[in-house]
This record gives sequence, C-alpha cells and structure tokens, in this order.
Amino acid sequence: MKKINGGVCAAKGFKASGVHCGIRPNHTKSDLALIVSDVSCTAAGVYTTNKVYGAPITVNRLHLADGKAQAIITNSGNANTCAPGGVQLAKDVCAMTAAELGLATEDILINSTGVIGQAMSLDPFRRGIPEAVKALAYGEKASSSAATAIMTTDTYNKQQAVEFELSGVTCHLGAIAKGSGMINPNMATMLLFITTDAAISSEMLSKALSEDVKGTFNQISVDGDTSTNDTVLIMANGLAGNPEITEENADYEVFKEALHTVSVALCRDLAGDGEGATKLIECVVSGAPTLEIARKVSKTVIQSDLLKSAMFGEDANWGRILCAIGYTEGDFNVEKTNVTLESAAGSVWVCENAAHHLFSEELAAKVLAEKEIRILVDLQDGTESAAAWGCDLTYDYVKINGDYRT
Repeated sequence: MKKINGGVCAAKGFKASGVHCGIRPNHTKSDLALIVSDVSCTAAGVYTTNKVYGAPITVNRLHLADGKAQAIITNSGNANTCAPGGVQLAKDVCAMTAAELGLATEDILINSTGVIGQAMSLDPFRRGIPEAVKALAYGEKASSSAATAIMTTDTYNKQQAVEFELSGVTCHLGAIAKGSGMINPNMATMLLFITTDAAISSEMLSKALSEDVKGTFNQISVDGDTSTNDTVLIMANGLAGNPEITEENADYEVFKEALHTVSVALCRDLAGDGEGATKLIECVVSGAPTLEIARKVSKTVIQSDLLKSAMFGEDANWGRILCAIGYTEGDFNVEKTNVTLESAAGSVWVCENAAHHLFSEELAAKVLAEKEIRILVDLQDGTESAAAWGCDLTYDYVKINGDYRT
C-alpha cells in the first residue's frame, strides 16, 4: 500500500474537470465538477440518513439500481434540496451531461451542495456542461480542478490516493471530497467521490463501501448537524486488469484496506478543515466490550461542545471527556477508564480509573497547543477499539454560519 498523488485521476481511465458555470455569482470560483471514466464502471453509493434529502440522492438511487455508472457531475452553490422541481432538474442535468458525453442518462450520477431551499435553473448547466466536457483531462491537475469546484466553505481541496496490488497486478484507488460544516455523518454537507481501476463486482463494491463508512465517514463530526445531501459514490472501471473480485477472498481484503486507507485520510482532512477550526481532534477508544460501543464512545467525545471548546482554549479539562463517556448509550463499565492527551509535543496522562491523575498543567498546555490532538481513552472493559474525528469549536464557526446564506 503506497500513498500516491492524483486524486480521482490516479486510477487508469479516469479524467476530470472543474469550471465556473454561473451558479455562484463569484466568477473566480468554479462551481461545476465532472468525473468521467473511459469505460463503464461498477458503482455503489451511500447517502445521508436525514429524512429531508436532496433531489440528487433520489436520482442517484434510480441510476445505481443496476450497479453501473460512468460519470459523476456535481455543482456547488445550491443544494437542490426542498426546491421546486428539483428531481426533474437533476434528471435533466443528467440527460444533458449524457448527451454531451455520448452516454445513456442512467450512466450519470449527480450531486449538489450549497444553500438549501433555493430554486435552481438549468441555464448555468446549459453553459457549464459543454465547458466541463471540453475541459476534461487526466492527471493530478484535473483532479484538483474538480476537487476545487465542489468546495463550499472548505479552505482547501481534499484529495487522496493509493497504489496497491491485487493478484500481482498494480491497482490504484483515489478520491476527492468536500465538507467543512453541517457534518455529523450517518454520513456528513459532505460529498466524496472514489475511483479505482480495480476490477470488482458491483455487489462486492457495495459491500466494501457500506462496511467501511461505519468506521470512517460515520465517525466524523464537526457540528452535530447531519446534512441533507451527504453522499459517497465509488466507481470501479477494471482497467488495471486484475481478476475481478466477486467474493470475499484475499484480494477483497486488500481492496478493503486500500479503501480504508484513503477513507481515514479524508476523514482527517474533513474534520481538520471544519468551519472555523484550528485543531483536528482524534479520539481513539480501546478496551471496549464491543466495536459498537467503541465507536459510540469515540464519536460522543468528539461531538461534545464543551470538550471542543476546551480544546480551542487549550484547557486540559478532562472531566468533560469523562462526562461525554458517561452519557454514551450502551452497557459498559466506566470505573477503570484512563485518559491520555497526546500530540506532537508529547503526551500527558490526565485520568486514571475514572479519577484525577496528577499531571503537569504546563506540559498539558504544550500538548494542546498543537494543531492535531489525540484523546486516548482506555475503558479497560474489553478488547475492541475504534476512532472518531472532529475539531475544536471556535468563534469563527458562529461567524461563518451566522450569515452563511446572506
């Protein structure tokens, strides 16, 4: 497993582009992204659990019914959620994209991100789709262009990719993502697109993705709000030439590792770039009686507004961690809980057996002054472990969201 550059264009046969089509009034900001495979792909997706969800999700579920796709088109600036005629508009955009690419409408997946409840027009897409198709290119620069076009309040575009081997054949898996606020996935306003040149059936692709998100993207929280448009899509075109994965074998395990490696890296990117954030917070829970409890405890800790505020203030107020652990749902013992705070500046043991452990406040301040903080929780009540990712809560979060729409 080797980390490489290239994002969604790291895999063979994938090209991408990003252009300004006019959804955003700022002409310096691109707002339409396109990802296309040279050949048909097996594909799968997972979506928000919010009962209110964007029109693109309705369309994607229809288009993925056969487990196939070949292109993904995405706009930023408008979520196409709770908007009049939203589903028909999403279908029309897919049809327009398909016509430009010479594909079937059902081969196109669509996504939108931005303000909820605003009407959309086809006019920007009529201008932008031909430009996006014309701009399609292979390589890292093209992936970066698409990654930039899907950003909303993100401060930088997010790309990851890895190289790995399946039955002796070199394969690649890459992804781009956006998400900075309204992130509390069961999934997160998170969009994430994954491409791979590995050959894998749609059934196994769906299984791998559905399993992976439980311990990765469902373990992120920036602000506790679950978005209406959260979507993760994956396309596999098989151009690497490996024997197709159709069952849970050794190659399937390697593929899952590649997917997980990219997913975890993007989880860190998404959480660390939370709106107004100054710190990435990772909570690692060990010694839990079940995997489900390990995941719940780690996510509950990083969701605590009191804990997030303490991290912003660089205050080793470990009682807030214990408090969050204590109100986590599930049957487990907290009496032997140990907590350690860790960063590049060192580590400090702050809680032993659910009680104060004498520590240096000076050292703790140095540890918490770093940009990345790890909260290590050992429940000493089992053998399972899990992680979750979040960020601190700052004054800027309120400033950003106080006038986001206006």
